[in-house]
Amino acid sequence: MFIFPAIDLYGGKAVRLYKGDYAQMTVYSDTPIDVARDFEKSGAKHLHIVDLEGARDGTTPNIDTVCALKKNTSLFCEIGGGIRTMEIVDRYIEAGIDRVILGTAAVTNPSFAKEAADKYGEKIAVGVDIKDGFVAVKGWTEKSNESAFDFCKKMQSIGIGTLICTDISKDGAMQGTNVELYKTLSNELNMKIVASGGVSSLDDVKALRALDIYGAIIGKAYYTGAISIEEAVKIAK
Repeated sequence: MFIFPAIDLYGGKAVRLYKGDYAQMTVYSDTPIDVARDFEKSGAKHLHIVDLEGARDGTTPNIDTVCALKKNTSLFCEIGGGIRTMEIVDRYIEAGIDRVILGTAAVTNPSFAKEAADKYGEKIAVGVDIKDGFVAVKGWTEKSNESAFDFCKKMQSIGIGTLICTDISKDGAMQGTNVELYKTLSNELNMKIVASGGVSSLDDVKALRALDIYGAIIGKAYYTGAISIEEAVKIAK
């Protein structure tokens, strides 16, 4: 299992939201590159980046910061947030970003997700954000009418190989991750599953590692000092 330390960007700064609430934002660093380099020094090989403004507005205001994170580290970088056209997908891939994560656009326009997967294969992932069993969109500000499991199966059928799944109720709450959810997804889908949301202790990392899933994202737990990335990477191996 791979550990994906997370950097959420807002205004070029590394921040965290509480349960996806933009009104409950904490700024952790004015220099995200320094954060990424710390991850690298701790043994991480991957970086999960979210453009929070992009996720909410469908724009790419932090694209220069995203590209700088890739350029100034040797980390495998994946980016999500606001990626709703092929033009934006192309820009990120051409800039050297390793994987692009589609969110809202994959829900509202599955043919776009298929087009991206057909063109770039494993460089395309889909993020499914789950709220009360349904898929949430637009930076978690709206809940769609689509069942999360139906959506995941649809994405698999159109050629998406990697699924980043977030249980919004757990995200940033430091109350543990939804192991049962990831167990079910792992059993029902033939996809690379990345767990996101609520990974708040090394016990969570151990529990997810036992499922033999592809990856786990660590966000707030790193910033608050609850999890050492170095220790998490060792356990994940």
